[in-house]
Amino acid sequence: MPPFLLMIPVGVLLLLSGCADDTSDAAFASPFDTQQLVVATRNGPTARYLGRDQSATGPEHDLVMAFADSRGWVVDWQVHESTAEVIEALATGRAHLAAAGLTHLPARSERFEPGLVHGEVVQQVVCHRDDRPLPDTIEGLAGVDLQVTGDSSYVARLEELARTVPDLTFVADPSRSSEVLLTQVATGEVGCTVADSSIVRMVRRYWPHLEVAMNLDQNEPVGWYAAAGHTEVAKATRRWRESEAGEAAVAAMRERYYSHIEEFDFVDMRALNRRLDDRLPHYLDEFRQASEETGLPVDLLAAMAYQESHWDPQATSPTGVRGIMMLTRPTAESLGVEDRLDPRESILGGARYLADRHARLPEDIPEPDRTYLALASYNLGRAHVLDARRLARDLGLDPDSWVDMREVLPLKADKRYYPQTKYGYARGYEPVHYVRRIRNYRDVIDQALAD
Repeated sequence: MPPFLLMIPVGVLLLLSGCADDTSDAAFASPFDTQQLVVATRNGPTARYLGRDQSATGPEHDLVMAFADSRGWVVDWQVHESTAEVIEALATGRAHLAAAGLTHLPARSERFEPGLVHGEVVQQVVCHRDDRPLPDTIEGLAGVDLQVTGDSSYVARLEELARTVPDLTFVADPSRSSEVLLTQVATGEVGCTVADSSIVRMVRRYWPHLEVAMNLDQNEPVGWYAAAGHTEVAKATRRWRESEAGEAAVAAMRERYYSHIEEFDFVDMRALNRRLDDRLPHYLDEFRQASEETGLPVDLLAAMAYQESHWDPQATSPTGVRGIMMLTRPTAESLGVEDRLDPRESILGGARYLADRHARLPEDIPEPDRTYLALASYNLGRAHVLDARRLARDLGLDPDSWVDMREVLPLKADKRYYPQTKYGYARGYEPVHYVRRIRNYRDVIDQALAD
């Protein structure tokens, strides 16, 4: 076993946990003087990562940038691979702020200055679903191959639990992130791990055989910490969080990164991950050609096609829509598609149709809302989406906002509202589910295409 791994009774860890160097003289200048904010973060889907176009993105990234912009500060990012490295950067005075999905813990709040809180998580024990029976009590964790990322809230919680379960042991590895450990559980290299529920929700989509065995605790706050001595930085983040701009930034972050992740469906996610290997490669060139012609992203077109047909070129519905993009006969004819069961024709036709729905929307609708409205139009029909946009205005809501429109579209099936619309009744709840599922599939497909 490598020397950086700890596999010892947790009672001994209690003696060692206070030995780490927690000194920080915050020797560098204040951002209030330099207008430069040094931020330690973690490379991961719940913190900061490089997106489809290789630009920085992520929940913590977006919030930090919004906060810094509100003060006119420039952000100097320090991107680390583990929570332990983030904590070390803050403790040694190499960063003003840590924004890495850190749980607010009493021990951390004694060392650092608590900043804003932007959410809650619960610690979850995660194992491979084939290793049943899974541990469902604290006592059941004794003897389990349990490995967690080092210098994390999980270590603190497991140390506490060990007071009642002396046989509880675990590996605390500061070099491996929660995402890496979850992957190793999925591939059978590790028995079980502990991770925040927000991380588990994201990662399970890629590794559907991961299963939550139990929750370790109640919900805990998640947010930022400032280095010791930078009290004013921490206060500034808390004041901004309470402001209208801060509330809007947190809401936008949650909408962008979490709102489309549905309740986990093992069968659905397992099927998607299998078809990424045995179906998607057969049609990837067609999706790329359609992307080149229309300008729509490959992963978006692939996700839409998966929602429509599960990448089955022979798919046929009882209502007569057919093919990998499930086109109606009139739509296919209008697009020059002669054979709806020909994958190349269907994919190109569906891409052209979505591009047309997108082009017909007002140009000043921001992305990604414009794309979501175009998808809704593809699914429900442009006329019904226009009805819903008019209804949104009547209700004092924003027809250019997907957050508002996903509340209004279902009203097209509500007898209190649809008689007022030009085109009448429609199953307006369907495009809401349609867009949510495509966003969810797109995340998984994007990762597969990047690997």
